Amino acid sequence: MNMAGLGLFYRRLAVYGPRSLLQRLVYGLLLPLSWLYALVMSLRVRLYRLGWLASYRAAVPVISVGNLSVGGTGKTPVVDYLIRYCQSRGKRVAVVSRGYASGAGAALRVVSAGRGPLLDVKTAGDEPWLLARRNPEAIIVVAPRRSAGVRHAVDTLGAQVVLLDDGFQHLAVQRDFDLVLLDALHPFGNGKVLPAGLLREPVCALRRAHLFVLTRCPERFCKDPVLPGPVLHCRHEVDDCILSLDGEKRSMRELAPLRGVAFAGVGEPGSFFRALENHGLSLSQTLAFSDHAGYDAQVLARLAAAAGAADYYITTEKDAVKLADADLPLPCFQVPLRLAFLENGALERRLSAVIDPNNHER
Repeated sequence: MNMAGLGLFYRRLAVYGPRSLLQRLVYGLLLPLSWLYALVMSLRVRLYRLGWLASYRAAVPVISVGNLSVGGTGKTPVVDYLIRYCQSRGKRVAVVSRGYASGAGAALRVVSAGRGPLLDVKTAGDEPWLLARRNPEAIIVVAPRRSAGVRHAVDTLGAQVVLLDDGFQHLAVQRDFDLVLLDALHPFGNGKVLPAGLLREPVCALRRAHLFVLTRCPERFCKDPVLPGPVLHCRHEVDDCILSLDGEKRSMRELAPLRGVAFAGVGEPGSFFRALENHGLSLSQTLAFSDHAGYDAQVLARLAAAAGAADYYITTEKDAVKLADADLPLPCFQVPLRLAFLENGALERRLSAVIDPNNHER
């Protein structure tokens, strides 16, 4: 079994639970490790609650955007949405990220000081760089010690609101609002923590959250999971306007008569492929890579091999930022995602009380 097959095997086990004899055997071996992991995570939370582990309090509102599970819940479009909302309220907003898959080791890095990207994608990380490009007036900081990143964003760069990216488990920074994202179709996977499941913490950890957002809600979504707080729903929709790798705007309708190869290195590539097909695109092949995939020679060779029966490539913005220097045999287009909340204005009303409490209308 190759790495891709092994990853698919584990994903099915972690989402749906054991079904075959082999899955039950692997699950049985992993389950004691999950119990140990859950115990360690619960003890860690208690140590923070008792004050035995230090937690930094910023002088400005801090909003955490996080999730309970590993893998994609569509976090980047939500963070992008929150940046735009805070800016619409006249706030100088900063995003502080751990910088998964970024370079420069443990160094604090300012990806943007409010004038667009200052670093290349490899050094910044794909998601921080993409947020900086989309929102040039936002402050984007990557810091493995996120308390240092928050302090720098506020004290040196003048941030008035901080968005703590992927922050639900990062208790070393105190927050004023905890927003937790859950995939609408598989919110808890098989219900177990790592490594037997997808959860970073037991489900009872959700009691710390203030608001839940079910992402990627299907058209006929009817029943919410039982959650200890208010719930909102959203969809990630592909934009009608697509971009070439060099930023030229095109209409997706132009691609409808042609055959394409769709590829993505995101947490849930299947949802991206389905969205393209629902938009009327005809795909000769879909290629799913690991989240935060690096486009090395092996991956580019797979793309080249898939080009024979197609007229173009199409991918996500997050993947496209890593392809600027790639020599592809077909034109490649990137698709921006837009966020659509089913409850109009509900998130904004809750955030207003956090970022601007003096002017909040009760």
